[in-house]
Order: sequence, then C-alpha cells, then structure tokens
Amino acid sequence: MWEYTDKVREHFLNPKNIGEIEDPDGLAEVGSIACGDALKLTFKLDENKRIKDARFKTFGCASAIASASALTEMLKGKTVEEAMKITNQDIANYLGGLPPEKMHCSVLGQEALEKAIEHYRGVSHKRPDEEIVCVCFGVTDGEIEQAVRQNNLTTIDEVTNYTKAGGGCKNCHEKIKAIIDRVHASGKQEEKPLEKPKLTNLKKMRMVEEIIEREIKPSLKQDGGDIELIDIVDNRVLVATRGACATCQASQVTLKGFVEWKLKELVSPELIVEEVSL
Repeated sequence: MWEYTDKVREHFLNPKNIGEIEDPDGLAEVGSIACGDALKLTFKLDENKRIKDARFKTFGCASAIASASALTEMLKGKTVEEAMKITNQDIANYLGGLPPEKMHCSVLGQEALEKAIEHYRGVSHKRPDEEIVCVCFGVTDGEIEQAVRQNNLTTIDEVTNYTKAGGGCKNCHEKIKAIIDRVHASGKQEEKPLEKPKLTNLKKMRMVEEIIEREIKPSLKQDGGDIELIDIVDNRVLVATRGACATCQASQVTLKGFVEWKLKELVSPELIVEEVSL
C-alpha cells in the first residue's frame, strides 16, 4: 500500500475545482482510460489576463485526483507565462511529495497544463517527428526525454514511475535506456553555458529569420497559416500574416501569445512583434 501525505489525502478525499468550465480559454485532454489515467483540464482568464478559474475531470487513482486538484489550485491568480513555469515536481512538492511509483500522475498534470496553454495560444508544439517508444502506454520519445531532463532520471525504473513507459511488455527498455544516455550526454556538454554576447542588428535579423523559419512557420502551416518577416526596426519585429492567419480573428493572440513569445524566448526578451498590412 502506498504511503500518502496528509495533503494528498486531503485533495483526494475533498478534491477542489471538479468540473469543466464553459467556453474556456485553455482546454486539454491527456492520457487515456485504456492506459489507466485520463485528465481534462480547463481554465479561464480574467480581464487582467490572469487565471481566475481552473477545473478538472479525471479518471485515475488517488494520486491522479490529488495532482489534478492541486494543479488547479496552483493555477489560480497566475498569468499564462507564470503558469507555464509549473513543473510536475512543483505539483508533487505542493502535495508534500508523491510515492515514486505515482510520479507519473504529476507528469500527467504538467502535460495537461502545457496542452491547455497551447490551446489558448492556438498552436501546437508537439514535434511531428516524435516516435512512440512505449506501445503499451502510448508514450513518445519526446515525452520520455522531457521527463528525464526535468527530473534528472537515470534509470528505466524511474522513467516508468514518471511516464509509465516500460511498465508493460518491456520491449521498449533498450530505447528508453538510449534516450536516458543521450540526454545525460548532452547535459554534460551544456554544463558550462557561454555568456550570451550582445546582439548586433545583423545578428538579431539572422536569428529572427532562423527562428521564424525553423520554429514558427511549421506550426502555423499545420493549420493553413503562414507569416512573413517584413523588417526589424530596433526591437520591433514587423510581420505580415498569410494564409489562414490573415483572416483568423485570433491572429493577434497567435502573434503575441506564440510568435512574440517564441522570439522573446529564443532571441531577445526585448523584442516586440507588430503586424503590418502589405
């Protein structure tokens, strides 16, 4: 029998925020009943773009219910940017800890949060080339890699605890071990990050062009949209929307919530994206 903290018991026996928000800003459904755990998460923003309400529906064990309940409580009052920083370990810590074998419940909560934010921003960051490694539970190499990186996992058993991958037929153990080794090998190379040099205008232009081509356009094209870089004036990135994006009523949400956010993250936090008509 698992040993649960008082807070886990509290959120399991008296879960907070059960239900579903009508017309939510963020929505996600992750997991599956066939695999043992499923979670639906919805949230709504107030006039100041802070999360005023978050609700969940779940099918799963005590840890799954407690993790989802805790997550909805953690989200209230936060901006979307602040909510993005919540990790599965934060959820577990909020509950005073989870049994190692139940950490996958907190991972499910983080996955739901990420997808709900993607829904709010109108984009999907799922890599089109992700491969299902664990057929028994439908876990991809990207999901395993993220769990290994965020939680410093070093063994197959730990990966199973956090993702369920490898907990069935075990035919994927060799692939899981290869992912663990690859992540830790790359981590050693990144232990001493170089200080970012100040960007020149030319360097800034090249980096913006590269990020738009590599990170932004592929996501927009999945929904029939596109974007064109027109010019960069100081820290103002001038773009024109194309395709479905040009007629979409939510184009400004996409420009600010995805395009600008991505450029701030990967190029410079000072960048501002503005749409021009051409």
